[in-house]
Amino acid sequence: MDDSALKTLLERLPVFWWEVDEAWRVLEKGGGAFPDKRAARRFLERVREELPAPGHLPAQDRGQVRFDGRTFDVSRPSGGSPVPGCTRGLAVEVGAPVEVPRRYAAFADLVDLAPAAAFIRDSDGRYLWANHAYAHLYGTVPQEIVGKYIEDLDAPADAGRFRALDQEILRRGTPVRHTLGYRRQDGGAGRAVGHRFPVRENGQTCVAGIYVDVTDHLRTMVQWQEAEENLQALRDHSGLPCALLSANGRVVEASAAAAELFQLSPHDLVGRRAHTLLAPEPDLDRLHGRWNGLIARRTRRLETSAVLVDAHGLRRRARLHLTTTGHTATRARHVWAVVTHQSLAHEAHPSLTAAQVRILSLLAEGSSNGDIATSLKLSRQTVDYHLSRLRLLLGAATRPALVARAYVLGILAPHTWPPRSATAAHPLSAV
Repeated sequence: MDDSALKTLLERLPVFWWEVDEAWRVLEKGGGAFPDKRAARRFLERVREELPAPGHLPAQDRGQVRFDGRTFDVSRPSGGSPVPGCTRGLAVEVGAPVEVPRRYAAFADLVDLAPAAAFIRDSDGRYLWANHAYAHLYGTVPQEIVGKYIEDLDAPADAGRFRALDQEILRRGTPVRHTLGYRRQDGGAGRAVGHRFPVRENGQTCVAGIYVDVTDHLRTMVQWQEAEENLQALRDHSGLPCALLSANGRVVEASAAAAELFQLSPHDLVGRRAHTLLAPEPDLDRLHGRWNGLIARRTRRLETSAVLVDAHGLRRRARLHLTTTGHTATRARHVWAVVTHQSLAHEAHPSLTAAQVRILSLLAEGSSNGDIATSLKLSRQTVDYHLSRLRLLLGAATRPALVARAYVLGILAPHTWPPRSATAAHPLSAV
């Protein structure tokens, strides 16, 4: 038993070999019949009890031994040991299935239940092995694949290509990365990427392959690219000022209309913090709170208003539509901001009180000074004072000019009746 290759082979077979001295002390043992050392020791004791002492036959001693429900043919060559006084023996289990060891059996065991499709074919194009994922491509099971040829499963044109690639692998003797097209069960075209490589299987050189189906991935990528192109076209050609903001409020992308709104180049606008583009109005804290609600995914979209400041310091009231995209479990990654309405640019003016905004909305509705006083439960003199003050603040000499300035400066919301504040939280709110 000095041949290491033979010993390695026996370790994979249902056999047991040993060498003992005259006192039956074990000098060496091995084989694959008894992985448990205690079982091997008990088996040797059974052999010693049931078989006669060696040397009774001229050539060798032979017999059968029953052990733990198994039957073994036991042979003991006489005089075969290089050590004087020692005895060698070999036990072969009767009826045990003997599998010829395969060099790439580990490959098959590894990918048998893997999602990647894998196979082994011989040089004639006959399948020796296939896993479940590969059989699934053909709508069957591995047992129906093994033994068949390429032409039994694929169309003639595809079978010809696959055979040619197999022969190339066998000729080159090196792995090849490969992308293949195939016909899916639903009749559509499929794509898979992987490797083919030569293997030694049962004494012959064969071709093994392992592939990952990327059809759905490619389809998703195409759809994603189309969506990106559509979104880019909408962003660049709709004429709407819009920008993609990060969760911390930094501009990631911006349309040409958005850059024009802020009197900046698109390059200068991207990277800016959003709060630097907003005027410090009283409702800014409320906007900040609603933004945090968006990022925390308490809501996915909101409509609000804010006063924007361009590069020259001019202001304009704008209607903002904010929508989150790219969510994690608890946080939104980005927010699209779209401006749908905006006032004319103007110099900064003192903030108006709620009473002044309400007076402007009633004035725009056509109410007289007396009607306004009655509606707001104010004196006529107080209403006159507020109107005089508003004409001074907004630079309007007449009542019609005052209403017009209230609209173009974004104080009153356009497209609403009765008139109301542009910052009103509810469509029926007057302030």
